[in-house]
Amino acid sequence: MTTAAITPFPPGFLWGGATAANQLEGAYDADGKGLSIQDVAPQGIEGPRTPAPTPDNLKLVGIDFYHRYEQDIALFAEMGFKVLRLSIAWSRIFPHGDDAIPNAKGLAFYDRVFDACARHGIAPLVTLSHYETPLHLAEQYNGWVSRDLIGFYERYVRVLFDRYGSKVKFWLTFNEINSVLHAPFLSGAISTPKDQLSLSDLYQAVHHELVASALATRIAHEMIPDAKVGCMILAMPIYPLTPHPADVLAAMQADHLNLMFGDVHARGCYPGYALRYFREHGITLDITDEDRECLTNTVDFVSFSYYMSVCETADPGSQRTAETNILGGKNNPTLKASEWGWQIDPAGLRIVCNQFWDRWGKPLFVVENGLGAKDRLVEVDGVRTVLDDARIAYLNDHLVALGEAITDGVQVLGYTAWGCIDLVSFTTAQMSKRYGFIYVDRNDDGTGTLERYKKKSFDWYAEVIATNGASLRREGLRTTASCLSS
Repeated sequence: MTTAAITPFPPGFLWGGATAANQLEGAYDADGKGLSIQDVAPQGIEGPRTPAPTPDNLKLVGIDFYHRYEQDIALFAEMGFKVLRLSIAWSRIFPHGDDAIPNAKGLAFYDRVFDACARHGIAPLVTLSHYETPLHLAEQYNGWVSRDLIGFYERYVRVLFDRYGSKVKFWLTFNEINSVLHAPFLSGAISTPKDQLSLSDLYQAVHHELVASALATRIAHEMIPDAKVGCMILAMPIYPLTPHPADVLAAMQADHLNLMFGDVHARGCYPGYALRYFREHGITLDITDEDRECLTNTVDFVSFSYYMSVCETADPGSQRTAETNILGGKNNPTLKASEWGWQIDPAGLRIVCNQFWDRWGKPLFVVENGLGAKDRLVEVDGVRTVLDDARIAYLNDHLVALGEAITDGVQVLGYTAWGCIDLVSFTTAQMSKRYGFIYVDRNDDGTGTLERYKKKSFDWYAEVIATNGASLRREGLRTTASCLSS
């Protein structure tokens, strides 16, 4: 066996990329689509919502995937994608969310997308709800605070499973479900301002989502027996800032706030530490016996996003808060950071894979990982491209760490790089925060031709897939930091 053939990634490993409808489709009001919560959030999680869509909201056009999906899927196939993670815009199917009848034109669009994937041998990995709840459900029901949303979600998923069950075998219920604790409007469609939202209402919304997720899992297993359903968690390892036991305890307790979501999905009930948290914070929840029974419908696999790690401390005077990510935490003084302040920690991916595998014993799927950076379009030998060496180094190092986790014995189904084509950033609603292997000519002011150009990382990732990871360079672990700002 040659050295080039040695790889820890198993045969059939699902290589691909990840996207979200609200960040790339555009056509926000086309063919009967209703408004979503994203259509009134022109600045992402960093800004206020508007009463109605405004021209400065880049998501209204996105990268026009709605009209260019054939071209984009062909480019993904050229890279060798085995799987494409995408989401279905709930308001494209049920414009208000509580409609009795689905929108036929919306259903037909995703038929075309899935058929295009099939022609190129790409399996769809579909997120049912990816930060794009119909706006009407936020305004009339206060989002997931209302138990009514469980029924609306059930109607929605039954329609999708019936329509696409023969075309889609991998499903995710909610994107980064734990993010609702920090972004209640964009994650949970909760209209109550965050500073006025009680913990009881917040965790009641969490409970309703968890029940809805378990219900969707049960329905999928009934309607599509050969399908696999996963939860999706925002994974962020939390290290103690110092070895002091108080910091270790603080890190554990902060980690519990996120691990609870996986515990319920994978174990089928609330863990003891969560019940203690509810008691000590005066959180009272409406949990029925039917809810408890429903939660026992556990997921087939656990998927997650991974971008960075943080630290935690019991010292209230500690500075250097990592405010650039959704979950917060303290900056790690040993790590470098991206242009947006996200600290780079490839080893953290190996750590979180082992933690999740040891804790839940469910197959894992890394469905988001990537580097947001300011790319510059240049011409090389008459071809327009981006020389994104920092992105290549980042992805290389994380994939090497993922390979180490697999060698550790962790079962990993696949890896979908986030924003495999440039799209509008969720956190900042910018185009300039680019993740893709494909450059899209659109700027933060909305100008641009929307033309697509292959970056240097395009060919790099194609080789990674073609060799099933054997082309990854272990020495890359020593290069990432030099490509990033401190």
